[in-house]
Formats: sequence, C-alpha cells, structure tokens
Amino acid sequence: MGVAQRNRRWLVPVAAVAVVAGVGAIGPVVADASPKLPSITAQDLLTKVQTAKVNGLSGTVSSTADLGLPAIPGMSGHDGSNSQITDLLSGQHTARVAFASPDKARVSVMDNQSEQVWTSDGKSAWAYDSAKREATKLTLPAHQNAKPEKAAPRSYNPQDVAKQFLSAIDPTTKVQVSGTEKVAGRDAYKLRLVPKTDKTTVGSVTLAIDSKTWVPLDVTVMPRSGSSAAVELGFTSVSFDTPSANTFTFTPPKGVKVTDQKAPAKVAPKQIAPKQTTPKLLPRKSGAQAGKPTVIGNGWDSVVMFKGGTQTAGLTGNGQLAQLLAKAPTVQGSWGKGKLVTSKMVSVLLTDDGRIFAGLVTPDTLQAAAAKAPR
Repeated sequence: MGVAQRNRRWLVPVAAVAVVAGVGAIGPVVADASPKLPSITAQDLLTKVQTAKVNGLSGTVSSTADLGLPAIPGMSGHDGSNSQITDLLSGQHTARVAFASPDKARVSVMDNQSEQVWTSDGKSAWAYDSAKREATKLTLPAHQNAKPEKAAPRSYNPQDVAKQFLSAIDPTTKVQVSGTEKVAGRDAYKLRLVPKTDKTTVGSVTLAIDSKTWVPLDVTVMPRSGSSAAVELGFTSVSFDTPSANTFTFTPPKGVKVTDQKAPAKVAPKQIAPKQTTPKLLPRKSGAQAGKPTVIGNGWDSVVMFKGGTQTAGLTGNGQLAQLLAKAPTVQGSWGKGKLVTSKMVSVLLTDDGRIFAGLVTPDTLQAAAAKAPR
C-alpha cells in the first residue's frame, strides 16, 4: 500500500490486545446516521491519517471489550490484583482525556466510584489512585519533551491505537473505505482493515476517521465468528481546541500519600502508571530475557512470548486463576507441555517450563509459534 512499515507488522494483533487494557462505563460508542461526504480512496485516506496533526484536543473516551473469556471465580473485588487481570480482559470503562502539543497530556478514568489520574505538564508527571489514596510525582528532566501520547496510558488514546494498526498494514491486509458515520457528533469516514489469513481470530478492524482533522475517532475490532464487537474504543465527545495549561496540573487531595521520584533522562512519564493499565503485551522490541517479550511471526498471526519473570509468576501463583487453568485442556508438542486457554479472540498457552504465549490467533497457530520459540 506504500504506507506499510514492514518492521512493525507484529503490531497489528498486539495492538488489539493493547486496546483491551483500556477497556471500561457508559457503554459502547453510538454512531448517528451516515453523513454524506465526498468520495475518497483508501490510499488517500491512509495518507491523510498518517500526516494528520492537531495542536490539542479534549474529550471523553468510552471503551468496551467482550473477548469471550470464561468467568474466573472470586475475581470480582475492586482492590485486589485479581480484579486488575479481569479488568484487562472484559468490561466497560470511561476516561476523560486531554492532549496539548508537544508535551502535555491528562487521562482520568472513573471506575466503581473511584478515579485514576495520569497527567503531565511537561515538567512533572503525576499518577493518582483515589481508591488507594496514593499519588506518585515524577519530576522530569528539563530537556525531556515527552509526546502527549507517551505521557499517559496509550490504551486510552484512539489515535495512538489506530495508528498502530495502520502502520502494520501489509499484503495480508485488505483495506477499503466502507462508508461514513457520525462519531461524537462529527462526520467520519470508515476505513476497514480485513485480514486475509485464517490464522487470526480477528475478522476486521474498522477505524472512524474524522473528515476535517483526519484524526481517528473510534476503533472497532470484530471477531471472525459472531456479530458483536470484541473491542471498541472511541470518543463520545471531542473538541479540537487546545486545552488550557491548568488542565494538566494536579494537586493531590488532602490526606493522600505522595511519593516523589526523579526521572532518569530516558524514562517516559507513562512508566509511573499502575501496571494494570500499562499492558505488557505491547512490546517495543523483542527479547528472550526474563520479563521481556519476544514476538514470533509477522502480521496478524504473530504471537507474543513472555519467558519467566513477574508475568509468569503473576498468573501461575494466583489461587483463583489456578482454578481456571485446572479446567483448561493440557496440550503438548515439540515445544513441551502446558495449559491452553482460548476464547473467541484470545489464545493463551502457559507451558510447564514457565513460558507464556499469547495472541489473537487460533490455538493451532499459537502452538506452531511455540514450536519456533527460543527456550
């Protein structure tokens, strides 16, 4: 298509998993009647999206996820780590977001009568959890100018998520303009990406592209089977006016425990965000060492592997999750032996030697990737 970035093709399925980390509570984004807009080719629309630039925006983002995973007994509490895992894989969430070029960003997530805030004004960054009554302040180096989308959890930014899909387009993807719709009161084109391979569980990804700013407003992921969306992330209201500077300041409420940190030159503000909303399934680069992901395969059928580290311990060491694994079928192959957990979208393989494989792929594709993986 001319816009492909071959070295980032693995981002397609992994980005869809990343969307799940931001899911959560006003329900799915509702589109109005289809507006009449001038015709445009998929190639021209792709070009406009990839060159789009706005100085700032603010709005409300709604997200929903239904990956078809089975319920895990005893994992409904709000404060425990169990609920953090559940929140990543299902549910509805709402976030208020604001960005201002080049280094200001704020995300506020409301869930279960509690609030989590991540904000950066370019000089300092804050992460606040009202349920825990804790806040972390990170002082940034004077020369560090974090981009807005880097300064807060990426999974709450429809633009960032959409661009990950777009950057991963390759010959295994059919791209077409599939119509128009209204999103957050704005006229938008629908850009549809359809995998040509049957190795993925993704049926299609549809991006709603604003017809004036060319900014992605909504991302919808459909499974290969079923008629309801597996994941949807998008604006329910949005303004492209640049937010005022005080939008990004933060004053901790009285009685909140504050931890001060000073960031090294290469640390991005988003690293202070709670782990449950900063997904590890979106690797920056591959690596076989403990705790870092390795990407196996390309395009839609790529798989992420975690070798040892806290990710494995967090899954196998949880008593309630162990109940789910006990019911999962045991599989084996040249890669070894392990437990296979599947749904309409996600396949996860936990091997007896401490590796975890995950992807938006079929179980056979997952095991084939495991056979190719380093030990």
